[in-house]
Amino acid sequence: MLNKDVKQLLKKQHYEIAGKNEHSAVQICRWTKKSLRDEGVCYKEKFYGIKSHLCCQMTPSLYCPNKCVHCWRAIEYTTGEKIPGKVDSPSEIIDSCILAQRKLLQGFKIDKNSKKTQLSKANQKKYKEAQEPMQFAISLSGEPTTYPYIGELISELRRRRKTSFLVTNGLYPEKIKELLEKDQLPTQIYISINTPDKTSYIKFHRSIKKDAWENLNETLEILPRLKGKTRTVFRMNLVKELNMFPNQAAEYAELIKKSQPLFIELKSYMAVGSSRERLGYERMPTEKDMKNFIEILLKELKKIGENEYKLLGEHSFSRAYVLGKDKKELKIKGSEL
Repeated sequence: MLNKDVKQLLKKQHYEIAGKNEHSAVQICRWTKKSLRDEGVCYKEKFYGIKSHLCCQMTPSLYCPNKCVHCWRAIEYTTGEKIPGKVDSPSEIIDSCILAQRKLLQGFKIDKNSKKTQLSKANQKKYKEAQEPMQFAISLSGEPTTYPYIGELISELRRRRKTSFLVTNGLYPEKIKELLEKDQLPTQIYISINTPDKTSYIKFHRSIKKDAWENLNETLEILPRLKGKTRTVFRMNLVKELNMFPNQAAEYAELIKKSQPLFIELKSYMAVGSSRERLGYERMPTEKDMKNFIEILLKELKKIGENEYKLLGEHSFSRAYVLGKDKKELKIKGSEL
């Protein structure tokens, strides 16, 4: 169970704790809100076809062994490799997350029978649809694979005909192997790679796992085996004057060659949540910074024989970009559920 300080902080950051054992959480993404008001959609919808108003941004574990400098979570309270105490079942987590999502969306409802002034500008057709989210972004906070039944959670989402995006720091390669062996892979799996070498990894991630860098590389070596079984993404969260120097591009390129991802996703660091205590707004890369680095990265990939990667899509507002080999592969199809 979470202590009062963590609960208060999460509530302040607009999280809703999910499940009776309080190790899961939901937060309404700004793009879900924007989509409900017909004000735009997130990069996931633009790139992959995921509907923003039908997305549930959640985590089955608020805990993570890393203390990354760019992380928005309250790392002083939630650093760890295991969820303390009892854990909820996959069905309990999913049901609780859906209820939490509905609760957080209540302010978007327009009551036609009410005599009070209606402040909501939400599209009510979308609001009604959003009561049953169809996409679970398992990436909100913490490391999802510290939840012991992550495979069963993904399988249950698949059984309910929902898509799932799993974002992992790759520190538990045995979990990725288990997902592969048990046919429990998500619709799309992201491996977060924020540094290209061990020295910078230690400084950036401040992991409590002594073999963190080695474990990440083992996960990257597994990634080619997932081809045809799930969609793989090499995800880079870039911070100005920290992990996107031109001379780092060649090392990132080698990691990409090793892992052979279907897509490479590059996202600008955003100064939100607790990350503002460690990094300032000036560390957020501009659109020009991002495009310059992408150009350098593509050149380095070509030098080592990875000639097919190119820029497939961009979401300028979020400073999010996706590289890949074939734009036709971007959109998720029904058979990939």
